[in-house]
Amino acid sequence: MAIAPSGVGPKYPHVVVLVGATGDLARRKLLPGLFHLSSAGFLPACRIVGSSLEDIDADAFRKIAREALTEFSTRKVSDADWSKFSQSLDYVPQAKGAAALRAAVLAAEASFDGESRRLHYLSVPPSAALSAVRLLGEADLVDRSRIIMEKPFGTDLESAVILNTRLHEVFSEDKIFRIDHFLGKEPAQNILAFRFANGLFEPIWNRNFIDHVQIDVPETLGLGKRSGFYEQTGAYRDMVVTHLFQILAFMAMEAPTSLEPKPISEEKNKVFRSMLPVKPTDVVRGQYTGYRSEEGVYSDSDTETFIALKCFIDNWRWAGVPFHLRTGKRLGEGQRIISIAFREPPKSMFPADSGIGAHGPDHLTFDLADASKVSLSFYGKRPGPGMRLDKLSLQFAMHDSGHYGDVLEAYERLILDAMRGDHTLFTTAEGIERLWEVSIPLLQAPPPVRFYAPGSWGPNAIHQLIAPHAWRLPFERGWRDPNTMGS
Repeated sequence: MAIAPSGVGPKYPHVVVLVGATGDLARRKLLPGLFHLSSAGFLPACRIVGSSLEDIDADAFRKIAREALTEFSTRKVSDADWSKFSQSLDYVPQAKGAAALRAAVLAAEASFDGESRRLHYLSVPPSAALSAVRLLGEADLVDRSRIIMEKPFGTDLESAVILNTRLHEVFSEDKIFRIDHFLGKEPAQNILAFRFANGLFEPIWNRNFIDHVQIDVPETLGLGKRSGFYEQTGAYRDMVVTHLFQILAFMAMEAPTSLEPKPISEEKNKVFRSMLPVKPTDVVRGQYTGYRSEEGVYSDSDTETFIALKCFIDNWRWAGVPFHLRTGKRLGEGQRIISIAFREPPKSMFPADSGIGAHGPDHLTFDLADASKVSLSFYGKRPGPGMRLDKLSLQFAMHDSGHYGDVLEAYERLILDAMRGDHTLFTTAEGIERLWEVSIPLLQAPPPVRFYAPGSWGPNAIHQLIAPHAWRLPFERGWRDPNTMGS
């Protein structure tokens, strides 16, 4: 097991109170992530107190954790590392109340030498979040603590304001971390480095050179057992407000005064303040055929499992540039890309049969998958006589850097940042409320859902939405495989 570099972890030992400790997210991501952070040396010391509705004891929780690591950990789990980690696990059923939870946390803290901190992770549905917050308050576990909240952060402006108000009755804003695992991914953070560390791109990162932007996150998976939850949210609330708009802010923000949490959050919030309200006429809502037959779904459900929209940022840098966003379930491929289309030259000197313009504008494309890639497409001359042009590309893959093994998974990175008090990759109360504010026209008068076939790319109306442009996905040509290049 690799040992973490010094200086990247929190200063103090931590007790993690994991509410919803037996749930799906805890098993798939949080317990494997905490195991890796602990065993790889990112944390000076850590103890975990699980809590959920399950009436089990600490040994049963350890068994759940061991099974989770076996099934979901992407790294090898040695017997020695597991033995040490298992000793850090405790469990308190929620039915035992605040006093029992407090006693377990104090016992965990007593095992540390010197000062420690607390991190509360609420891995629970939004409907259960405030009751969990009240439990922590009643247990007097607010002091020396921070809290991580899962999405969605409300379902509209009114509910978001109420949620934030009640949260602030227990935790101050600087102690609240609203998590978006998309921003925890290495490629999303690489956008900041790409933009602000390179003199080649920042001068052309504006309306004078960029024609339009696409943020496209199709998913192949259906909803399964999550259908009942999805009926209360839909694709817009579940994905656009909490994920795609956050990526948009990283892509569109002005240069912060420093790479510190407050300046970055302020620049993101400026983007949100500059966004124009989302017009229902600029939105296509879809629902895959068969969704209404799934468990927990109404037979006449109007919930969208797909959404595509056009939005605008009304500021000096981006005025008039459309941002096209698309996401949905049961689509043709699973991808996560940002594609930036550059304006074409104002006049072509090339012959009509040269091929210029036949493949659309030049694009800069970020693949936001864990094994991230960046591609820059451009026209170049085809070898041989005459002037024939082909679309060429320069590509970089994370595997090429030799550091791919150092990448932390998104939840690991965000847990570490929350322990350190770093808000860079988290959204603020102001930001989330502003996003619900620009959503009011759409939420009040949503266009009707249009059906689409599973395995397709959504309703046909998406092509009119983006015209005269075209969606980049599906790609006409796939990413090059660096393992086969040169063979």
